[in-house]
Amino acid sequence: PLADTPVDPDVVLFIGPPGRLMLLQEAALRAGVAAQVPFLGRPTCMALPAALAGGVVASTGCIGNRVYTGAGDDELYVAVPGRDLARVADEAETIAKANAALADYHRGRRASLATE
Repeated sequence: PLADTPVDPDVVLFIGPPGRLMLLQEAALRAGVAAQVPFLGRPTCMALPAALAGGVVASTGCIGNRVYTGAGDDELYVAVPGRDLARVADEAETIAKANAALADYHRGRRASLATE
């Protein structure tokens, strides 16, 4: 776990479902530390130097990584430079609250459109 590391990390690698990592990417954008590159693909390890050079990046992963780690087809990666982790974390709560409010709004809107 990150809290147990004896030194500050160069890069923190998150893996999870797209909906959760969307929030992390939005927090990075809000913090001004998101890289201006498209999703990275093969190889997954390319995300580490890309994050160090340009900021927070997302990766679809590669088959080698998925075989060795057991990562599912329903999971993506986000690499966050250690130097930016606190700024991204500071924005994550704001982003989560905003997305929860937007989800409520859109559920209501969808219901109203279905009855019109």
